Amino acid sequence: MSGPLCFVLMPFGKKPGAAGAVIDFDAVYKELIAPAISEAGLEPLRTDEEMTGGIIHKPMFERLILCEYALADLTTANANVFYELGVRHAVRQWSTVLLFAEGGTQLPFDVAPLRAMPYRLSPDGRPADLGVMKPALVKRLNEAKAASTDSPIFQLVEGFPDVDHTKTDVFRDRVRYSAQMKEKLAAARKEGFKAVQAVEKELGDIQNSESGIVIDLFLSYRAVEAWQEMIELVKKMSPPLAATVMVQEQLALALNRHGNGEGAEKVLKDIIDRRGPSSETYGLLGRVYKDRWEGALKGGQKLLARGLLDKAIDAYLKGFEADWRDAYPGVNAVTLMEIKEPPDPRRESLIPIVRYAVERRMAAGKPDYWDHATVLELAILAKDKESAENALCNVLASVREIWEPKTTLRNLRLIREARERRQEAETWALEIERELEIKADQ
Repeated sequence: MSGPLCFVLMPFGKKPGAAGAVIDFDAVYKELIAPAISEAGLEPLRTDEEMTGGIIHKPMFERLILCEYALADLTTANANVFYELGVRHAVRQWSTVLLFAEGGTQLPFDVAPLRAMPYRLSPDGRPADLGVMKPALVKRLNEAKAASTDSPIFQLVEGFPDVDHTKTDVFRDRVRYSAQMKEKLAAARKEGFKAVQAVEKELGDIQNSESGIVIDLFLSYRAVEAWQEMIELVKKMSPPLAATVMVQEQLALALNRHGNGEGAEKVLKDIIDRRGPSSETYGLLGRVYKDRWEGALKGGQKLLARGLLDKAIDAYLKGFEADWRDAYPGVNAVTLMEIKEPPDPRRESLIPIVRYAVERRMAAGKPDYWDHATVLELAILAKDKESAENALCNVLASVREIWEPKTTLRNLRLIREARERRQEAETWALEIERELEIKADQ
């Protein structure tokens, strides 16, 4: 007697992955997925290849709805697979297993809350480490039999799909409440830490609070430099919200500012392993190494400091290479190259690229504080007094949070101190630092 059906949603044939390597999805199915499904006591059913055209057919809907189990391979972010997964999550509360190839794609959303299982590939694009991967997948399939909710729709929308329409009034009240709380947080940020903390107490149970309010509270603590409170707030969040990349990146920032650089490094490396390279994550990792470099210098550990400076430059460069449109990691890379003894010659060719990136970003929309700060820093690096003074005016007018000018001031001081050691310092740069210091102290 055959077991329950497990419908497999995945690409066919050989497809290019994120890094250009070809992935053999037929081999992944035959060598990993189908054997694991059979070993879990289920019967694998892969969608027919002719059903994967631009239109989803009636048999596909039937399989998505009626198969007791489903498995979706999210590698390469195939549009059909994601559409079919959305249908499955809307109609089935549990029994859907997700997996993806490590390094095979940059997924378009955070799969961490969905518990997607990574699997490894060999250089020829076939599944690797089957002795480890297959038992892990069998275990995940057996866990799916426990009828534990895995659909984010059923997890997050109370009473779905039989939502009582009388709840629309409650929903409307919640929307109004969210707007009021966000107004309170905006006012609290101007008053300081205690005011923000008072809003958190008013919210009560953070895990069951609306996500938008919780994130606003989280970033409000950042605005008042309440790093410990940011760290504690993540522990109070609902697991899906706490696991998002944005929250994890900001947690790393808070850990680093609170003095736990090793903890911040671990969080950021975990994000990179899970999601692949990004300018934001590598930019934060560069800051972690930069802080540790300064600590080593102050402690007289010159050789350690040299190694950490190289790691910081490398992290910032990887961030800039991950997205050439994001000038933030690029300007930090060239600044540290300027500080290095002797200066890293790569900065000469990199500065024009960073300048172009920030100019394009500013031309495309409303420039923010960091855009103007980047222009200022590049002007300082180029020893261009007039451009630096013009950029400073925009920087001072764009400050939103007190830690922003502090960060810029710190970078400018590092540049000046390195140049003083080489007897290359410009006296006018001190005046710019003083203006920033006054703003940071307000």
